[in-house]
Amino acid sequence: MKKAVLVLSIISIFVLGFYIQRSGDIYYEISKNMEMFGKIYKEISFNYVDEINPEEFMREGIKGMLKSLDPYTVFIDESKQDDIDLMTNGKYGGIGVTIGVRNDKVTITEIIEGYAAQKQGLRIGDVVIEVDGQPITSSDIDDLSAKVKGEPGTTVQLKVLRNNDRDTLQFNIIREEIVIKNLVYAGFYPENSNNVYLKLTNFSRSASEEIKNALKKLKEEKPIHSIVLDLRGNPGGLLDIAVDVCNKFLQKDLLIVSTRGREASSEKKYFAKEEPIVPNEKLVVLINENSASASEIVAGAIQDHDRGIILGTQSFGKGLVQTITPISYNTSLKITTAKYYTPSGRCIQKIDYSKKNKVFSTPHIEERSEFTTDNQRRVYSAGGITPDTLVKFEIEGEITKELLAKGIIFDFADKYYYTNQSTKFERLNDNKVFSEFISYIKSKEFNYTPEVEKNLNALIDELEKNKINGKIMNAASKLKDELKNYFDKELEKYKSEILGYFKIELATRYYNQKKGLEESLKYDKQFNTALTLFENETVYNKLLNKKNN
Repeated sequence: MKKAVLVLSIISIFVLGFYIQRSGDIYYEISKNMEMFGKIYKEISFNYVDEINPEEFMREGIKGMLKSLDPYTVFIDESKQDDIDLMTNGKYGGIGVTIGVRNDKVTITEIIEGYAAQKQGLRIGDVVIEVDGQPITSSDIDDLSAKVKGEPGTTVQLKVLRNNDRDTLQFNIIREEIVIKNLVYAGFYPENSNNVYLKLTNFSRSASEEIKNALKKLKEEKPIHSIVLDLRGNPGGLLDIAVDVCNKFLQKDLLIVSTRGREASSEKKYFAKEEPIVPNEKLVVLINENSASASEIVAGAIQDHDRGIILGTQSFGKGLVQTITPISYNTSLKITTAKYYTPSGRCIQKIDYSKKNKVFSTPHIEERSEFTTDNQRRVYSAGGITPDTLVKFEIEGEITKELLAKGIIFDFADKYYYTNQSTKFERLNDNKVFSEFISYIKSKEFNYTPEVEKNLNALIDELEKNKINGKIMNAASKLKDELKNYFDKELEKYKSEILGYFKIELATRYYNQKKGLEESLKYDKQFNTALTLFENETVYNKLLNKKNN
């Protein structure tokens, strides 16, 4: 008996000693490298040939250190603290505009309804040339947001050009607390149907409440038979809000998501805690390559529990969870602290940042593995959310892409609106509009070289380089002459597509963002495929692997 106790004591001492040694190792390594880092920092700050800004030098060191981990672990300095409030609470001090660059001009691309910018008369398409008396160019776009934002109650002065630069206007706008709506559209669409369309663009603090209120209000209007939840382009947000959003569609007590940190004991499971508002209505969730994080948590839970059909293209593949920790001097650290797993147990993280990275002492590689949903459908990990039905959203015309990329359609919408404000949007004559558009393009000297012409030019260059003449060169040159009319043919071929994008832009100017979104749904292949699925119950149920009632 004494021997047994003695052996047990020796084992305990060995295990305890091993633990202390391992624990001590990491503290020793941290202490040693902190000392080394501090000495290098001081040595460079004092003795480098040129004078060093100690604060900026240290911050570059912090950024470099964090860069070795993943793109979501970042240092947030004093100037970006407002962004944290925007990320978490969906609020900021500003005037209620979105600003971008169009044709190298700083342009208002969106106006939030109900706030100072709209109330004082700023419009989509206005070109910002001055802020508080300081000239603004496209190179200042990164600083412009900080200049326009500020404490509610303070004033910002904007000078803008309008109506194709004919009018110069000045606005003194009082900043307000801007509350960003997560749910930018909630309504029956098509209008006379029983289908609800929900467009969710973020997962900040109020997102689930917005969905709950919208669904309750719509149910009071008339019965809901089907729902399209649009998460395309939604980059995510708060994990607990993603859970709350799932609560509105999934049965109570179902697992929604689980998270696991470095230690096995850190696993946390999130379940549906309330009765759903819409438990049985047909559901399609739209996703694309820009649906990430919280969007993927929602799509993954809906898919794993076979609550609805996921439609669109492969999602982004972000299966990591971040925590924001205050540091000091009004700075913060956003750090990846866990991975999340869908109800079936899959982690959908696409990129493994620990692979071939010496910073990670024990890298955990997420392999593509097979899992099953409640209805025994196969789903996979390590690659985002794969849609149940793959439907691509593509701009068909190469010329349409070019017109959109260069802001030609956006600019023409401005010009047309200011010269046709008395014309009702519903009475637009497509042929007349398109004829004016072609004249506008030619007046702007729009340069467009189709892909086929680029390839032909490359072929001719290669023929000349190799001194190949005769019939082949003659045929290529003749073909190039024939392509001179290709531009007009391309315009005519994609006339309806170009007009569609023009009408979307114009609807926002005649009415508002909501009307522009409704106009876009008319041409939206993914949305209209969802409507078709609702109409065909057999196909709908087959995709979910459930029997017809």
